[in-house]
Amino acid sequence: MTPRTPTRNPPLEAATLRTRDGHRVWFAVAGARDGVPVVVLHGGPGSGSQLGVLRLFDLSRFRVVLVDQRGTGESTPHGSLRHNSTRYLIADLEAIRARLGIERWGVLGGSWGAALALAYAGQCPQAVTGVVMRGLFLTSAREVRGLFVTSRRRAPRAWSRLRDAARCEHASKLAARCYSMLLQVGANETRQRAVALAWRGYENAVLASASPGGPAQHALQRRSPSSARNARKLIGKYRIQAHYLAHRCWLGEARLLSLARRAASAGVPLAAIHGSRDPVCPPANARRLSRAVPAAHVDAVRAGHLASDPALHARVAQALAAMFIPIDQEGRSMRRAA
Repeated sequence: MTPRTPTRNPPLEAATLRTRDGHRVWFAVAGARDGVPVVVLHGGPGSGSQLGVLRLFDLSRFRVVLVDQRGTGESTPHGSLRHNSTRYLIADLEAIRARLGIERWGVLGGSWGAALALAYAGQCPQAVTGVVMRGLFLTSAREVRGLFVTSRRRAPRAWSRLRDAARCEHASKLAARCYSMLLQVGANETRQRAVALAWRGYENAVLASASPGGPAQHALQRRSPSSARNARKLIGKYRIQAHYLAHRCWLGEARLLSLARRAASAGVPLAAIHGSRDPVCPPANARRLSRAVPAAHVDAVRAGHLASDPALHARVAQALAAMFIPIDQEGRSMRRAA
């Protein structure tokens, strides 16, 4: 593995998993070599890993594995939909776990990553020591409609720009129209770029609506592609997101909750932290999980969707330590600190 030291972040050891079907999946490891292993599953779908997630962990006690899912982040070919579905992502996780020599690991997932974490734990419970989720997405048609139709009230101007970019007259058809424009073979790249930019602008405006004036949200809105390469990466991100949403991530709510029950029945502890003001993944999602899996620990926090929200960040960090750090080790660390 090749050392990589990102600015203001701990050193990473990065590597690439080459799959038999032509993908190169980027992953990286940070923290203590003998630390508790936890793999982080990013959201989107299509967003790629965020190095800021490492701040959730005490890296003297955790061994954190970041994975850019197929076609996202540093993984290549970027934006590729070929052999790109949930079952392939789960197979990649198992291949990376085996390559690193990890017998079992914990899983942290946010938003789409939380859904993927549940699906993975349900299908491979023997490989998972526990799951911590932030802002659970249940992969339902109801949630997709909520984002593209209902949430327009939160950001009407940004929604109108997305509708115009997608050349869509009917709100109910907006998601399908974005999908067709981004996936159309030989489509005009300028139009695809306009859709991707408008989608990102709308998404960021909806996120910002949960905490008006929040610096993290405003920073998101100011960002724009500074080069043709960045524009193509943005198109790739939303192409993958459209691809997954159009297929309900090859899961759907009923199947995902069934997989959650299977994981819990196999002894995998589940913890979900959900913002009560989450504008993307409805807070009712946490209650749906709790009803389906009574053993799951569900915690509502007065926060939005983003992991950068201080209240959400603090509670997720606490959940990680509580689930994965043994009590006797926690006690020894506190005594040393004293």
